[in-house]
Amino acid sequence: MQLYNTLSAEERAELIDQAGKQRLTLSFYAYAKIENPKEFRNNLFIEWNQLDALGRTYVAHEGINAQLSVPAEKIEAFRQTLEAYDFMKGIRLNVAVEQDDHSFLKLTIKVRDKIVADGLNDETFDVTNIGVHLKAKEFNEILEDPNTIVVDFRNHYESEIGHFKNAITPDVETFRESLPIINEQLKDHKDDKKLVMYCTGGIRCEKASAYFKHQGFKNVYQLEGGIINYANQIKEEGLGSKFIGKNFVFDHRLGERITDDIVSQCHQCGKPCDNHTNCENEGCHLLFIQCDECKAVMENCCSVECQEIIHMPLDEQVKLRRGIVNGNKIFRKGKSDKLKFKHSGELGDTSLAIAEKPKAIRQKIKIKKVLIGQAQHYFTKASVAQFLIENNELKNGDKILISGPSTGNEILILENLFVNGKANDNATIDDKVTFQVPFRVRLSDKLYKIIE
Repeated sequence: MQLYNTLSAEERAELIDQAGKQRLTLSFYAYAKIENPKEFRNNLFIEWNQLDALGRTYVAHEGINAQLSVPAEKIEAFRQTLEAYDFMKGIRLNVAVEQDDHSFLKLTIKVRDKIVADGLNDETFDVTNIGVHLKAKEFNEILEDPNTIVVDFRNHYESEIGHFKNAITPDVETFRESLPIINEQLKDHKDDKKLVMYCTGGIRCEKASAYFKHQGFKNVYQLEGGIINYANQIKEEGLGSKFIGKNFVFDHRLGERITDDIVSQCHQCGKPCDNHTNCENEGCHLLFIQCDECKAVMENCCSVECQEIIHMPLDEQVKLRRGIVNGNKIFRKGKSDKLKFKHSGELGDTSLAIAEKPKAIRQKIKIKKVLIGQAQHYFTKASVAQFLIENNELKNGDKILISGPSTGNEILILENLFVNGKANDNATIDDKVTFQVPFRVRLSDKLYKIIE
């Protein structure tokens, strides 16, 4: 019984490209009483793995929270796996506004204490006493009411690139932080104001609305299906968007455009930009906004210090990370003194620029290739790259592809191959190969052999 992934992300991406079939990125959640989350998780993994579903799912005694990529041709079969459970019959699937076949590259289903880390004691209030659900048209209308207070229940790095106009956008890193802050901030308006809340897909508001009703707020509303469902509804119904900018999503895309407005800045140079990236330094991995120009100059790094580290030999990089506690103390999402143009908290509704016509979210490589190895080092002065052969073999005359998030896709014919420090025509598994390249190579780069 297979309950784990057998393919790497690179191998899965290759199979997706070769299949050439459309996939749908979608999300859903359901609060329900699940007696045995582990058994529930195992059953889902077996069924979804057979359907080639990929993505990230959390299961707990209180329900399920899922973000997935499913082959379009298998969507009905996938829905049947959900509706086999009474609490998911007729469940709403939030289909992404922008599609990318590579949004997820592995299937992960984890059993957690909660499907959203809200820090609440569910025994102290009625979690089923939720706020009034609003569809897009109703949501637009209530925002026009002067007695409405609209609150963004996402985190600072999400709201920075896009939010509803005039929304309160708490300067928080986690959902649980926002609850007491908003409760204190709005404590004098429990009777006279309409508290309207929204989040990405609706799940955070489902619990938050019950919490605020328990805190004494009389008029509590929530956007049904969150920003994702709102974006689809305004498109289908021809409504004007009260949301401005881009919606942050938790997959490889890191965002989907709702309007053409850019409301945030590159954190390094201040140029209008709303594209997130993760620092190339594995010991940092800071999430921040970076424009194409800074991405090229800084090589996907958040600082000069990190840029220097990525050019160190891999073993030295590992030594630098050794003994450092992982988690939010390292992998901070968009909060660092290095980011000169970071904005959070109270955000404006002014468009700083208009986005260019969208390009493909991820450029697909429409060639047959096989993964050979991983970059180990780049010798700057000699313009020489070193790779470890992990699969297949390599020889002089082979057509190769070096690919990575910063390097892009570079194709060349292999000449003057050195194997384990000596000139040689052939290399096999576990060999270290070096050869000259007319561009900079990063440790995240992969080496492929192109099959003619």
